[in-house]
Amino acid sequence: MEYRFFGRTGIKVSSFCLGTGALGNWGNKNEEECIRIVNEAIANGINFIDTADVYSGGETEKILGKALKGQRTEVILGTKGGLPMGNGQNQKGSSKIWIRRAVEGSLRRLQTDYVDLYQLHVPDPYTDIEETLEVLTDLVKEGKIRYIGTSSFQAWQIVEAQWVSERRNLVRFVSEQPPYSIINRSVELDVLAAADKYGLGVLVWSPLSGGLLTGKYIMGQQASADSRAVRIKGSPLADRVNPERQENRVKFEVINQLKEIADQVGMTLAHMAMAFTQEHPSVTASIIGPRTPAQLHEILKGSNIRLNFDILDKIDSIVAPGKTLDDLERGWAPEWLSHQRRYAAAK
Repeated sequence: MEYRFFGRTGIKVSSFCLGTGALGNWGNKNEEECIRIVNEAIANGINFIDTADVYSGGETEKILGKALKGQRTEVILGTKGGLPMGNGQNQKGSSKIWIRRAVEGSLRRLQTDYVDLYQLHVPDPYTDIEETLEVLTDLVKEGKIRYIGTSSFQAWQIVEAQWVSERRNLVRFVSEQPPYSIINRSVELDVLAAADKYGLGVLVWSPLSGGLLTGKYIMGQQASADSRAVRIKGSPLADRVNPERQENRVKFEVINQLKEIADQVGMTLAHMAMAFTQEHPSVTASIIGPRTPAQLHEILKGSNIRLNFDILDKIDSIVAPGKTLDDLERGWAPEWLSHQRRYAAAK
């Protein structure tokens, strides 16, 4: 396992980060097996764990709290907040009221006094970033958070936040967590450059595109009953991997070409896809999201694989730098592109 500095924080994290979205009701409902996955990840050198309050409605954080007993200081623990945690009008977003409640709720579920990294799950277009940074600064001073970060921010939002922190003498974001994979390279256009400019650690999610880049889905064939495409059928996360969705045809054609490259060099498609994200100089760590111990051990087999220029050039010839093959791969739709915002003046 390789270890890299997390931006300019001075701490080192494993280049593979354990993502926990599949631990709990959203994926593996066997709590003992989920705890085993966490323990085996740590035993295999992973010292970076990412979660979120919204995962399985808070259950995932509770599982992590149990799993990390006696070894909390062995890992860099990050969680996220901002997505809805209930039906209340103020049970979401990045306001002072909700962020404080969300952080304290996460700490209770995680059974810890602090989190190493607290991230805004998505941008909140209705809350001034200054307000959010003020409450995050207070929470850092109180010792409940060590560092703060963002997820799915656009480049201009990264810059705005850095400027506000400097002008108002507030704690600054030290990291960004964007989606990034061979078939979704949109962050190469500007997000990764902005992160590099401000010395941010970059923690990328969905490097396997929700399982597409494992090769387990085949266009036109029904997905297996335990796959994401079936388990959460009808959701955007399921649609992006659904082999029966016609909009995915281009992605499956590309995946076939990528698999040929992987076969030629004697590695699995999944290992090549993970290694691809590791090669960008701005990327600190790539999130893996195993649902079973077997999946964990299989992906860890490729933790030290690196791609040479010849392989990278072949990948570029199939999916050009900065290109994404499907808008669903972005994982988050900017609010300003909504029908309501675009046609507000026409009312």
